[in-house]
Amino acid sequence: MARSSPRARYLDIHPVDPQQRLVDQAVDVLRDGGLIAYPTDSCYALGCSLGAAEGLERIRRIRQVDKNHHFTLVCADFAQLGQFVIVSNPTFRLVKSATPGPYTFILPATKEVPRRMAHPKKHTVGVRIPDHRVAHALVETLGEPIVSSTLLLPGQEDPPSEGWVVQDLLGEQVDVIIDSGEVGIEPTTVVDLSTGELEIAREGAGDITRF
Repeated sequence: MARSSPRARYLDIHPVDPQQRLVDQAVDVLRDGGLIAYPTDSCYALGCSLGAAEGLERIRRIRQVDKNHHFTLVCADFAQLGQFVIVSNPTFRLVKSATPGPYTFILPATKEVPRRMAHPKKHTVGVRIPDHRVAHALVETLGEPIVSSTLLLPGQEDPPSEGWVVQDLLGEQVDVIIDSGEVGIEPTTVVDLSTGELEIAREGAGDITRF
C-alpha cells in the first residue's frame, strides 16, 4: 500500500496532448493505493482509486471533512458513470446535456460503490465527467472512476490554481502532483438529483441557468 511520501512526485503533463508515459506513472500510483493532486476543468482535485481505503482517509484528513462528506466519482464517459449511480430517464437527459463539464451530480449509488465512500444515510454519491484532457486521460487509463474531492484546504477560501502552489501546500501529504498549467479556482456546480427533484447544492464553475 502506497503511503505519504517524503516529497510528492511532480509530473509536468501537457494540458492538450498529455504524455502517456507520465499519465501511466500517475495511474500506477493510483493502482498502488496512492493519492494524487490533479487538475480538472474546474479546479485542482485530490484523487485515489475506488479500492484505496487509506487514500480516502488521507483525503478526509487533508480536507478535514467528516463521514457525511460527498465524494465524487470522476468518470471517463457516460457508460462508466451509469455503472455507479442510478439514472432515471429524465435524469439521463439532464446529466447527458451537461457533460462533459464542470458539474457534479448527486445521485443514488449502486452496489458498485464501496460503502465507505457513499453518504452513510442517503446512500448517494457525486459523479461527474470533466472536460479536461489530463483528467480524462487519467480516468481512461485507470479503467475506473477516480474517487475525488475538491482540493480546498481548511481555512482557505479558494483552491490553489497552480502545481507549484499545491507542492508548497501538500508536497509531503500526497504521492503525486500533476502540473498542467494554471487551472480555475471555482469548484464544480453541484446538482442534487437524488430525490428526483433538482436542487442546486452548490453554485460553482458550471452555469446554473441551463437548469
